[in-house]
Amino acid sequence: MAAQTSAVLRGAARLAGRILAWVALATGLFMAAAWIGSAIPRNADWREPDRGVPIMLETNGVHTAIVMPLVTAQKDWRADFPATDLPPGAAGQPYTHVSVSWGERQVFLHTPTWADLSPGTALSAAVGGDGLLHVAHYVRPAPDDHARVLRLRPGEYARLVRRIESQVLPPARRTVHRGYTDRDVFYDAPGTYHLGNTCNQWTSDTLAAAGARTGLWTPFAGGVMKWVPQVAVIPAKAGIARRQAER
Repeated sequence: MAAQTSAVLRGAARLAGRILAWVALATGLFMAAAWIGSAIPRNADWREPDRGVPIMLETNGVHTAIVMPLVTAQKDWRADFPATDLPPGAAGQPYTHVSVSWGERQVFLHTPTWADLSPGTALSAAVGGDGLLHVAHYVRPAPDDHARVLRLRPGEYARLVRRIESQVLPPARRTVHRGYTDRDVFYDAPGTYHLGNTCNQWTSDTLAAAGARTGLWTPFAGGVMKWVPQVAVIPAKAGIARRQAER
């Protein structure tokens, strides 16, 4: 009996070892593919103009977002993302910019900090989850180590706007979900999140639709941010900046 038990345990140990080996191999292949995919440029010939509409790419190290002026000649975001959707005490601030990103519903709504991310939620998002837009409102934010300025030509910015507009559901078809602070909210949005279509892929796809140079496949934040110069000087009168909404 003891010999049989020992054989069963040895068999279970070998099986567990094989599973762990396959998981390690799959993880390594995914990381390598992400590194290669993020290094392949889209719109390779694009060059940032000296003057244009200043936007920002911001990151908390895991997630990326696009920060845009609240009002330009190309778009007034106040109709799509009204400050009245914020808690009453925050609705009346003189906001100048909106930060927009896309991600998986359960991860967004149930992980105010990364420490709150459970294995079950992460696994569910990896295999497929509903999309959600995250919108934060900023007052004259400033570039820093987590936010980099990127200028787009007016026509390019108009294309970026149209791409984001395609993700904005009409007010009657979306629910407003409370955000992490009193200056951000979530909105229902189309799209399915999975390992091949992450929040960071949404960011690079949006930039690519505008015509800007970015990586082909960017599941990680670093694959997006590496295409934007870390040091960028912007005229003070442009007034673009941001305040990082830490998760």
